[in-house]
Amino acid sequence: MQYCESLTEYKRLKTREVKIGNLLLGGNNPIRVQTMTTTDTMDTAATVAQTICCIEAGAELVRITAPSKKEAENLQNIKDELHRRGYTVPLVADIHFTPNAAEIAARIVEKVRVNPGNYVDKKKFEQIDYTDAEYVEEIERIRERFSPLVLICKEHGTAMRIGTNHGSLSDRIMSRYGDTAIGMVESAMEFLRIARSLDYHQVILSMKSSNPQVMVQAYRLLVKTMLEEFGECYPLHLGVTEAGDGEDGRIKSAIGIATLLEDGIGDTIRVSLTEDPELEIPVCKDIVKRYGPNRKPSADAPLVTDNEKLFYSPFEYKRRETIEVSNIGKKQVPVVVADFMLAETISHTNLQAIGYTYNEPTDKWNIADAAADYIYTAGKKIDFALPGTLKIICDYNSWLSTFDREKYFPLYQANEFTDAEDKSNLINFVAIDTAKNNQPLIEKIKEDATVVLCLSSSAGNSMQSVRAFVNTLMEQQIKTPVVLAVESHQSSIDEQLIHFATESGALFLDGMGDGIWLMNDPSKLVNQQVTGRTYLQTNSNHQFINNTSFSILQAVRTRISKTEYISCPSCGRTLFDLQETTAKIRAVTNHLKGVKIAIMGCIVNGPGEMADADFGYVGSGVGKITLYRGKEVVKRNVDSEIAVDELINLLKESEAWVESDS
Repeated sequence: MQYCESLTEYKRLKTREVKIGNLLLGGNNPIRVQTMTTTDTMDTAATVAQTICCIEAGAELVRITAPSKKEAENLQNIKDELHRRGYTVPLVADIHFTPNAAEIAARIVEKVRVNPGNYVDKKKFEQIDYTDAEYVEEIERIRERFSPLVLICKEHGTAMRIGTNHGSLSDRIMSRYGDTAIGMVESAMEFLRIARSLDYHQVILSMKSSNPQVMVQAYRLLVKTMLEEFGECYPLHLGVTEAGDGEDGRIKSAIGIATLLEDGIGDTIRVSLTEDPELEIPVCKDIVKRYGPNRKPSADAPLVTDNEKLFYSPFEYKRRETIEVSNIGKKQVPVVVADFMLAETISHTNLQAIGYTYNEPTDKWNIADAAADYIYTAGKKIDFALPGTLKIICDYNSWLSTFDREKYFPLYQANEFTDAEDKSNLINFVAIDTAKNNQPLIEKIKEDATVVLCLSSSAGNSMQSVRAFVNTLMEQQIKTPVVLAVESHQSSIDEQLIHFATESGALFLDGMGDGIWLMNDPSKLVNQQVTGRTYLQTNSNHQFINNTSFSILQAVRTRISKTEYISCPSCGRTLFDLQETTAKIRAVTNHLKGVKIAIMGCIVNGPGEMADADFGYVGSGVGKITLYRGKEVVKRNVDSEIAVDELINLLKESEAWVESDS
């Protein structure tokens, strides 16, 4: 089951060292950050200017699309001009359907990226039944077509990324393995085996998906497979593809990328945002700086050793089995706790930030889809009637003087619960620091059907500490629900988004979480913006925390509260303004709870990467859009000026449209 160096401490997975121009990647080298240009590759001046902008923002590699031979050939002009200006950062040619372009680019730039799903195989969404003999024949066909590129790379000292994308698995792989993480791994391994057979090892691999759950499982399986088959691991490029923009893009990226980095997996990262490429770099840096030389192993003794058995699978999602305590646990969606610990007072208007709007003339509450389930007040009094779905958590000593015990529930510190004589008959929240020895408390609560554990950790390896504690609960067959409590002291919104997403998202991906409770001190925030755009219309920190909580649950696919957008980053293949179009589509569809809409700049990232979406808006030519329902083309070559209206019509025809309340 082992897929990393340590399950309880941060310890980097040792991979082969790969040379990309003058840059070393893998081995003991730092985690490298990179991005991709959005300009037309044939526009040398614009591509050079944007590449320089990315380099000056901190990019250590820059990828440029080369969809055909002419773009591949123009990489020489781009590289020459960059060198003339004194920039020698390695360039990466992005290749999808054109082996000839890859062979040209491999003689020019320092690295080429190929996608096994469409480099030789085809993607027509066809189910094909292969006999074993026919399957072997197809592998040989791939060998014949792929080997020339490998030999060119070997001759010219060019590195290669074998980049599998979840949405662009070939019909052959899909027919045998299905739409699975195993299929993603096998797709890459076929190409890696060919490279190794030719004694070529300057290889980096990636397992990208727009679904962080699938992505994490695929990388873990890939590491396990390489170690079992080769006894070594090649460097890994991490990324959540089509993550989107703004806070959602950052949260989804952090959950996927940092979950793996926490386990020491990953040698280079790219955050794929639907924003200008240089804006990806600060986010990359915020993620990576958590794993630099200052990340020391925790002095706290881990609660499980690396040799002990895991009681969950890191390779497939299965939610931990728990009992149901009121609306928490078992088959209930994870609850959200709104933290009002630092609030001076609590009024009707404060609750608007967490999804509850009070209408004074009717004396009624309007409840949003993303409305918190509990509010933590510490010891503050609330002197108005709360909406029926909102319940209150307060400190144990405050709860003792509370008369309404149907609405108010106590929060005990660990030792308080052990000694308490008065307890709720419905729910007792117990705060536990998993870095401490809690076995006596575990024995106390294991048979108590009213307890909900609120888990946090003071250890340096806090995520691993909480994960180890939950693993212990599973080992002892204790089915008490757990709320994941994370407190951030970071100084910017970007950093807090990444911290919250990493510490809680990683645990949700492993099925460990029945609720989320995020905490911060807004007075410590220096930067009130997400990089590149203002986060809040108001200055409500409670709104920020509440939105982040629901965005994390949406990204890990455990609680859907809003429209989901699978939006690719712009690149040189993009056929319309992605940022402007994404904003336009968001503006008219953001009330469609649970609907997944893909916004893809071109056919390369279209029907493949949007395979997880309900509807797709894909560039098919200059000023032309093709609309999809699932994988089915519904309307071809729609004029871009009316394409958003046509998308709305498609949603209505498909009975996925509801009118907005606003």
